[in-house]
Amino acid sequence: MSISTDAPPDQKPIILDFSRSELEREVVEVLGQSKFRAKQIWQALHRECIPDFESVTTLPKGLREELARRYTSDPLVKVMHLTSADGSTDKALFRLGDGELVETVLMRYSADGHRKARKTVCVSTQAGCALGCTFCATGQQGFRRQLTTGEIVAQIIFMQRIALAEDRSEVKDGARELGSVQGVTNVVFMGMGEPLANYENTMSAIRSINDANGLAVGARHITLSTVGLAPQIVRLARENIQINLAVSLHAPDDATRSQTMPINRRYPISVLLDACRRYVEMTDRRIFFEYVLLQDQNDRLRHARRLGELLSGMLCHVNLIPVNPTSEGPYQRTSRADAERFQLELRRYGVPSTVRIEKGIDIDAGCGQLRARVVDSSFAAR
Repeated sequence: MSISTDAPPDQKPIILDFSRSELEREVVEVLGQSKFRAKQIWQALHRECIPDFESVTTLPKGLREELARRYTSDPLVKVMHLTSADGSTDKALFRLGDGELVETVLMRYSADGHRKARKTVCVSTQAGCALGCTFCATGQQGFRRQLTTGEIVAQIIFMQRIALAEDRSEVKDGARELGSVQGVTNVVFMGMGEPLANYENTMSAIRSINDANGLAVGARHITLSTVGLAPQIVRLARENIQINLAVSLHAPDDATRSQTMPINRRYPISVLLDACRRYVEMTDRRIFFEYVLLQDQNDRLRHARRLGELLSGMLCHVNLIPVNPTSEGPYQRTSRADAERFQLELRRYGVPSTVRIEKGIDIDAGCGQLRARVVDSSFAAR
């Protein structure tokens, strides 16, 4: 574990907020430089993941100084960085320029006979969350503000530096072939906040990390998760980018879902699933349904049967997720045996599912848990 007590950065414009075309206009019209300089800046920050302007040695010294005077290159100040005992998961807590705290997770998955090794970043899109899901540590903290595009992108760049350093070390040690340095392979928008409630900034961040001249994360390796904002799901279907959509369902009936997810009162299951079916029709892409298993709340066989009836025939996949219990939450973890029985029941309805691999339990890797721990500790120390 490492802890930093550095002060938040200055409240200057965040250069990572700009899209590539916006950066080009800024460099030409505001800084009086050529388009080529904009390309150099973009690649230095997004592809090479250089943390500060002074280190971008391809730029003239005067331009580096002007950039540093006008803009913030990295809006994140690391407060805490934890690594799980098995080395598979890193979690970082960051302070933003106004003092808000957000979390980011890097998860490593070993290669097997069917797929290459993956390094997945789980990114936050809001400081807090207004939707109040009762099993979620972030939902128990309330909403404070939207994150900007640059604050979202900077989280991925931070983890990319770690991932690239690991890959290069493995090449040096002979554990990886030369030329196989890939860094982050997947990004999931499943951290703090509701991505579709911060629609514009989230989509701008997705396009930035998908840019071939930057991080170049493939669209099909990007997953956006939502609690079920039905109109935004249909809007997302119209976007010209083939990302994955994950919908947090977590219950097969309105009564049960409304107990844990207040959003269900605005968009009940019938409305949500109608939007999901429209998404599938418009995109011809599979939807992933997230289903957090809560002991005795939504994990009984009757729930599995009802869920199977709801989803039978839809192009979808269900991710079954044993809950990470929180200090303020009333729910306990479903046993592995019960999770597998639930999965078997879904199979009888032809609904494919996976019991998600658990990572980072020992470092509070669940959404919002590390922030809650730090905030609680701060109050206790007063």
